[in-house]
Amino acid sequence: MDFKNLIVEIKDGVAVITISREKALNALNKDVISELHKFFSTHWMEKDFRCVVITGAGKAFVAGADIGELSELDSPGACRTAEIGQYVMKSIENFPCPVIAAINGFALGGGCELAMACDIRIASEKAKLGQPEVNLGIIPGYGGTQRLSRLVGKGMAKKLIFTGDMIGAAEALRIGLVDEVHPVDELMDKVMDLAKKIASKSAPSLKLAKEAINRGLDVNLSVGCDLEKGAFAVNFGYADAKEGLKAFMEKRAPKFKHK
Repeated sequence: MDFKNLIVEIKDGVAVITISREKALNALNKDVISELHKFFSTHWMEKDFRCVVITGAGKAFVAGADIGELSELDSPGACRTAEIGQYVMKSIENFPCPVIAAINGFALGGGCELAMACDIRIASEKAKLGQPEVNLGIIPGYGGTQRLSRLVGKGMAKKLIFTGDMIGAAEALRIGLVDEVHPVDELMDKVMDLAKKIASKSAPSLKLAKEAINRGLDVNLSVGCDLEKGAFAVNFGYADAKEGLKAFMEKRAPKFKHK
């Protein structure tokens, strides 16, 4: 599949998506949103990869939404824009295999929202994150008010959103907004090591584990455990489960066929 704003490379079971609008600091305009939607809505049965990495070209992950496009919106247009953006973020959050954000630089506004829709966030030491929309007289629209509070707590989310402040990678790690921080020149090696490790696992077990975690966050513990029980039972219907258990008993590495 050809894209104008995304570079997609698939190797060793990992799909690496690089958002490539370097002159615009990879801002999320309509075209980028459309291409992300196309990838995450058409590759859900993909057999060539079991983990996805999203990063940005140059010194930014994604520096925000396209301000020129936002400046032309009225209320109905803003509602439609948020609806489309939230749909794309949800498609990433619910994608059947794990998605890692490799935050190489600025992840602001829509960029921070994109990173938060991913399963794991790994940042370079020079990364800057935040939801600065209030500085423009607007608020986050792609799920920022919701995912940020779930990741860092209500008080910290309100502080970041109300002030519009950017924070560095070390602070983002401290509050739980990112999961790891590495030197700039080591970032992609560290991310790819993790992505390849994840991609070596069985695709059905990754999918079921991700679903159980995501769905369980919205219910109480008892219901969440019931969801896990159902996923656990479904898992045993896949050939990979039998292969993994058999390989353990035979003291060998499993040969998963991802089915």
